[in-house]
Amino acid sequence: MTEVPSPQLRISDQERESALNALGEHMSAGRIDIDEYGERSARITAAKTRGELAGLFGDLPAPHPVYGGAEPVAPVPGAPPVPAPAPQTAVARPDGWNGGQRVVAALVPLVWIATIALIATSTLPAWPLVIAPIALSIIGRALWGHGGNHHHDHRDRHREHRIDHREARREMRDEMRDEFRRRRDRW
Repeated sequence: MTEVPSPQLRISDQERESALNALGEHMSAGRIDIDEYGERSARITAAKTRGELAGLFGDLPAPHPVYGGAEPVAPVPGAPPVPAPAPQTAVARPDGWNGGQRVVAALVPLVWIATIALIATSTLPAWPLVIAPIALSIIGRALWGHGGNHHHDHRDRHREHRIDHREARREMRDEMRDEFRRRRDRW
């Protein structure tokens, strides 16, 4: 097994997808059967660190998951060096969030900080001051839900993997049945 960079580092969705793709190639090559594919793919979706992913590929040859983005490309001899990409300065934002969601997401922590500061410096009772950030949190969650669309996207991807897994099992079963019939008919 090759050395895994920073095995205690948490994995991204891209690295998890890379691991699932590599595992699918091992199943296609016949190194693992459909049941083992199911067990390992479930462990991949539950994995949190690179070390956990690497442990699932310890007994398998390449391909292994790609860590940290795209696969490294070997330089072509005689070719000029490729300049490093310019650093991104744009702030990442959750996909599918509209302006109202971003405003409320930015206001909630600010209102909590202001409330804590008022409670610490004011002689007013604390409970009326706490109502404002709680109300803002409840209204934001009621309008847009928790976490935007990320949870639904992950659930949809997981459902697609289950469907792909079911279809692969069905295809393998059909192939095995056809092979059995061919052998039976030959005898």
